[in-house]
Amino acid sequence: MVENANLALLIVVGGVASLLALIILARVQAFIALLIVCILVALAAGMPLDAIMDSIRDGMGGTLGFVAVVVGLGAMLGAILELSGGIRSLSHMALSLAGPKGAQWALAAVGIAVSIPVFFDVALIILAPLLYGLARDSGRSALWYAIPALAGMAMAHTFLPPTPGPIAVADLLGANLGWVFLTGLATGIPAVIVGGLVFAPYAERLAGKVLKSGPQSPLEALDEDIDAADVAPSGLLVLAVILAPLALIMAGAFAPYMPFGDGVIAAIEFIGHPFSALIIACAIAYFTLGISRGASQEDLNHVMTKALEPAGVVVLITGAGGAFKQVLVDTEIGQRIAEVFAAAEIAPIVLAFGIAAILRVAQGSATVAMITSATLVSAMLDSSAMSPLELGLMVSAIASGALVCSHVNDSGFWLVSRYLGLTEAQTLKTWTVMTTIVGLVGFIMACILAWLFNGG
Repeated sequence: MVENANLALLIVVGGVASLLALIILARVQAFIALLIVCILVALAAGMPLDAIMDSIRDGMGGTLGFVAVVVGLGAMLGAILELSGGIRSLSHMALSLAGPKGAQWALAAVGIAVSIPVFFDVALIILAPLLYGLARDSGRSALWYAIPALAGMAMAHTFLPPTPGPIAVADLLGANLGWVFLTGLATGIPAVIVGGLVFAPYAERLAGKVLKSGPQSPLEALDEDIDAADVAPSGLLVLAVILAPLALIMAGAFAPYMPFGDGVIAAIEFIGHPFSALIIACAIAYFTLGISRGASQEDLNHVMTKALEPAGVVVLITGAGGAFKQVLVDTEIGQRIAEVFAAAEIAPIVLAFGIAAILRVAQGSATVAMITSATLVSAMLDSSAMSPLELGLMVSAIASGALVCSHVNDSGFWLVSRYLGLTEAQTLKTWTVMTTIVGLVGFIMACILAWLFNGG
């Protein structure tokens, strides 16, 4: 295996460059590209041919055994919420409680809550008519309302489990999901406040007089009668369904610290395992948001099955990331690179953010950036020597790097541009700047917390 640190670094740089070339230049699908790079890196490291596929198989299997179940269950939970109209109800409840002056805060909170069980693109499409309705009623630009909501959605999409990115990164780093959720909130909420609420007035000015309500609104055809949502479930019920799996996961994560007997703690940990928590949440949603409200089993089963299609892509890319990690571990490349960076005295949290940011800017996909950077970092770290808090902050640092500078190679850039009626230049001035602010603030918060809890 690789003994020379410089050679190990050269192989990894070449592997990442090959990955970017395959995805960006050759336009190879990310799953295939990752598998090809796994083989190339293994060959360059001198791994025996008969061991390469075993390493890839072990890496895929070890990762998918956890991630596939969680991502699949989360996607189905989001599909039930979408079918029931619950997201719209949650939005209206938040807005009615916050009032006109607190609308931006309410939308930021809704953006966070909605993007936990629902994919980013689905959440934006569902909330877009509401944003235009608010713009029409207030006379303000829809960006005034959209930026806080988008900041919340983008943060939750990358920082908070059980969304796929944080789940995959946590699994690769061996981080506890309860701590990942707590550190995600601690680093992500300040980022949303700065990037969403503080930046919104500047975004409105930077974009000019666009997105004013009127007959030319690009979303006018989607602007359904929002008041017709009176048949939807109550916002409180929807919020309870969304928070149920999170509460169970948190309880399971911190059960060992509770003053109960071993049997009770074991039961709490069992129920609080992400598998159990999401199965329970899906069952609650199935009956309270579906069957009890007149939805047929056929419709519910159909949307839950359809939800697995986009989830399948995420699962496979995550599995390929796990295979890449296993190759780096088996060839001892990760260990050699860790020695290089340790000698250079580069803090792991800085390294994690930097790798994720470079990959994000280069190839666009936040998920691919998170998984690839987590793969590289995990092969360099001794996770057993790190506290649960430190590992959670590492996940937050990777999430922060994977969020910065969304531009024309990111599908989210075009989705925002299309559904908010922005030109490319306006999207760069608003959406791109906002994602960069959220990512940078999240990273700064992660560094501050790591410094504070490591004794300054």
